[in-house]
Amino acid sequence: MIEIEGVESVTDADFDERVLGEASLPVLVEFTADWCPPCRQIAPVLGAVAAEERGRIRIVQLDVDGNPATTARYGVLAMPTLMVFRAGEPVKSMVGARAKRTLLRELEDVLPPVAHRN
Repeated sequence: MIEIEGVESVTDADFDERVLGEASLPVLVEFTADWCPPCRQIAPVLGAVAAEERGRIRIVQLDVDGNPATTARYGVLAMPTLMVFRAGEPVKSMVGARAKRTLLRELEDVLPPVAHRN
């Protein structure tokens, strides 16, 4: 799987605990595969968003080839599929690579508000 700084890997075995059990932050799951060129294309975007939005969203990746149960459970047919989970429920799904600006705009409605410092 493509290593992305700030993005953890999850598996069929720990998906429920690490994604669905996360109550404090939304979790963006990238369903990915080593053989997927758009997945390589979006990797630096996900790394940048993970760093910039730390504390507002967690980003994880799941290898579809090694984790068929979770992939089938959510009906993932194309890579990369980006799915946002909040309080254990999928709340948004996007398919395909995109620019950082586009991804951030698409995530606006699922991210918690920015805490302002005085």
